[in-house]
Amino acid sequence: MITAQGIELRAGSRILLEEATFRVAAGDRVGLVGRNGAGKTTLTKVLAGEGQPAAGTVTSSGRIGYLPQDPRTGDLSMLARDRILSARGLDVVIRDLRAAEKAMADENDDKRERAMRRYARLDNEFLGKGGYAAESEAASLASSLGLPGRVLDQPLETLSGGQRRRVELARILFSGAESLLLDEPTNHLDADSIHWLRDYLKTYSGGLIIISHDVEVLDEVVNRVFHLDANRAAIDQYNVGWKTYLQQRETDERRRHRERQNAEKKASALLAQAEKMRYKATKATAAQNMIRRAERMLQGAEGTRQQDKVAKLRFPTPAASGRTPLMAEGLSRSYGSLEIFTDVDLAIDRGAKVVVLGLNGAGKTTLLRILAGVDRPDTGEVKPGHGLKLGYYAQEHENLDVDRTVLENMKSAAPDLDETETRKVLGSFLFSGDDVYKPARVLSGGEKTRLSLALLVVSAANVLLLDEPTNNLDPASREEILGALQAFEGAVVLVTHDPGAVHALSPERVLLLPDGVEDLWGPDYEDLVELA
Repeated sequence: MITAQGIELRAGSRILLEEATFRVAAGDRVGLVGRNGAGKTTLTKVLAGEGQPAAGTVTSSGRIGYLPQDPRTGDLSMLARDRILSARGLDVVIRDLRAAEKAMADENDDKRERAMRRYARLDNEFLGKGGYAAESEAASLASSLGLPGRVLDQPLETLSGGQRRRVELARILFSGAESLLLDEPTNHLDADSIHWLRDYLKTYSGGLIIISHDVEVLDEVVNRVFHLDANRAAIDQYNVGWKTYLQQRETDERRRHRERQNAEKKASALLAQAEKMRYKATKATAAQNMIRRAERMLQGAEGTRQQDKVAKLRFPTPAASGRTPLMAEGLSRSYGSLEIFTDVDLAIDRGAKVVVLGLNGAGKTTLLRILAGVDRPDTGEVKPGHGLKLGYYAQEHENLDVDRTVLENMKSAAPDLDETETRKVLGSFLFSGDDVYKPARVLSGGEKTRLSLALLVVSAANVLLLDEPTNNLDPASREEILGALQAFEGAVVLVTHDPGAVHALSPERVLLLPDGVEDLWGPDYEDLVELA
């Protein structure tokens, strides 16, 4: 159980949430919703014990499993399987068991005897933590999330960002935590894995808070909704499922609008009458009473909720370039003996629209990093054409300098812009006032997405490399970026699980990884988008 009492959250001088009190008990499956930047990620960090509120208290009973938007695993040399097993401490026990087995073969009788006693103790500990059944459970969870055995036997550093996130999700589900806090858990999941996760969460008996922009997940999973209202710094609680919540919100809005109209009509009549009476000495007091009554009437009527602000996005007018601004020949990449892709050729013509498809781990993100010059290929080369100006949107936001502020990141991307113009662009992406002085490391996933997109807007790029650009975005912001994709006149190389993003791009070609096969885009490929 998680109990929050009088919680206040701040981002710099801005109040995100004020005097919030709620409880999440076993069986509560809460959808935490609100626009990007409303404080959803900040709240879950506080509830998970990874942050402190400006005021108020959080208490919890039992273990909490927390999946942040951008999980950072410490030791990337650890095997994926061991990372999952570490949720119950089984990785250390298994490692020590293997060491004891090796020592039991020692020729020294004393060493062998000590090793046998140690092995027996460790074996009891292993069995006490679930033993082989727990190992099987971990493997089953991983498989359901699209992580086969060959991936589990690889070090984390060899996995794609999507695979590492799946490992973290599997680890948290394997932990047996009594409460789960999941921040955008369907990011980087294919359609089959999302379907499995929906079914899993529907039957989860503990307390659950989930942040998601996947409407189907919210509709099927949640039985309560917490709406973070960024305009009021408040949390509205609805003890109903998703569809009923939407209906109640709509009904509530109509009621507010109707009551406000009635109050304004009555107040206007009182003020008009008071205006006629105020100049007559015998009726001046009555006129003042009417004015005060009209003011109370307006104060007591709830106004219609302000519409959430949405970042205004238009990709830049592309800089002039030659016919083929970007080419690549014979690209290959491996991690140790593991071959990711080989012999990939690519020619991006001016204004071309290309989608890169492939299963998780096929090297989609790696290819974009190579094209962007962030990574080097094992073989082959990237050839910039005449006038090439690249804009790269990184899936994990590694293009941001997390130790610098929002404003400093923008100034680095557009040194020729003066402070007024820079802040004007940031304002259109909802970074205003003291928000521009926040270090990038404290931004939510949605805010990092907005800042990364802002950097693209000032880039004047003629080739955009976009890696999952619609992740972490609320529906209104997602629609904004899809509109920008449709309108952009330059070339785009897109990696995405979002069919809407592909539809907006209207691609002419598709590149299939890991084989590097290039083909004309057609309806047959549409079904692969969510599976890739």
